[in-house]
Amino acid sequence: MVKVEQIDASSKTQVERYIRIQFKLYKGHPQWVPPILIDRRDQLNEEKHPFYEHSEANSFIASVDGEDVGCVTAIENKPYNEYHGKKQAQFYLFDCIDDQEVANALFERAFEWVRARGLNQVVGPKGFGPLDGYGILVEGFEHRQMMTMMNYNYPYYQTLVENLGFRKEVDFVSHYGYIPEFKFPPRIHSIAERVIKRGHFSVKRFKNKRELLKWAPRIGQTYNDTFINNWEYYPLSERELDFVISNIMTIADHRLIKIIMYDDKVVGFLFGFADVSEALIRTGGKLFPFGIIDLLLELKRTKWVSFNGAGVLPEYHGQGGNALLYSEMENTMSEFSFTHADLTQVAESAVQMRNDLENIGGKRYKNHRVFIKDI
Repeated sequence: MVKVEQIDASSKTQVERYIRIQFKLYKGHPQWVPPILIDRRDQLNEEKHPFYEHSEANSFIASVDGEDVGCVTAIENKPYNEYHGKKQAQFYLFDCIDDQEVANALFERAFEWVRARGLNQVVGPKGFGPLDGYGILVEGFEHRQMMTMMNYNYPYYQTLVENLGFRKEVDFVSHYGYIPEFKFPPRIHSIAERVIKRGHFSVKRFKNKRELLKWAPRIGQTYNDTFINNWEYYPLSERELDFVISNIMTIADHRLIKIIMYDDKVVGFLFGFADVSEALIRTGGKLFPFGIIDLLLELKRTKWVSFNGAGVLPEYHGQGGNALLYSEMENTMSEFSFTHADLTQVAESAVQMRNDLENIGGKRYKNHRVFIKDI
C-alpha cells in the first residue's frame, strides 16, 4: 500500500530524506547531473529562500513498505497568479518509480493541498525561480542535462502524468550548436557593426566579478522588463533577483556575461555559463570541502557552454539590438576554447528567437514539456 506524507521543511532529517529520493532513482545514470545540494536545501528552506516571502509550498513523500519511492512539491506562486489573473498551482521536484499507483497517490495528496487554497489548475514542472528549469523531458534522453539549469527524467514520467489527466501547456526546446560550424550570417555582423558606429548601442564587458556584481541591480531590472510577454514571467522581487544573482555567481565567468547598452541604459543581456556538469557528477553535488575546487577547475577545462538567458527589450529589436545580441553570441563562442554550445530551454512562445536559432544552424535536440491539469 502506498503511504504519502507531508514533510516538515524545518526538519533537516526530513529534507535530506526528500532530496535523497532523486539520488537513489538516478544513481549511476550517465545523463543525470545531481543538484548542488546547498541550493536544493535552500529551495525547501522557508527561512532562506525569498520565494516564501510572498508564496507557499509543501513537499510530499510516497513510500511503499517503508521504502521511499517518490516525491513532489506543490507550490502557490501568488505574484504569478496576480500578474496573469490566474488561480494556478505548480508542481516541481517530481520524482517517482515507474508505478502509476505511486504517482496517483502523490498527486492526489498534492491536489488536496491545491484545492484547499481555492486554486483550480496545476501546472509543471515549474520551480521557484527562473533558473530552476522547466518541464518534463520528452525528447533527447540520450543527452546529458545542462548542469542544474534543466531537469532530467526517465521516459516513463510523461506517461505517468498524462495518465493523471495532464495535457501539454508549453514546450521548452534546447538547441545544440557545434561551434566550429556554428556561424551566423554575415548580414548579422554587418548590422551589428552599423548600429555600433551610429553611437547609441554598445556592448558592456566586465573586467572581473566585482564589477559584474556592481551592475547586478541594473541587469535584474532589465530582466524584469525584457521578458514581460513570456509564458513563465512574473516580476521578481528585489530579494529574488539578489538570490538568483548570488546563485549565478557560484559558476559565473564574468567574461561570458555581456550587456547590451543604448546610451547609458541597459537594454539587453547575454548570459553564458561554462558547463560544470562533470564536476557536479564527480562530487555528487557537494561544494564543500573540496567540491568547489573541482568545480572551479572544470570551469577552465570544459568544452561546453550554455546560453541560458538572452534578450533585448522589445522596443530595440527593430533598431538592431537583436543583431548585436546574436553577433556578440558568436563572438563569445569564438573567444574561448569551447566546442559545443547548448542554447538552453527557449519557450515555443518565443517564436522569433526559436526561428532565429534554427535559421543560424541550431539543432533541436532536447524538449522539456510543461503540463497542465484542471482540478
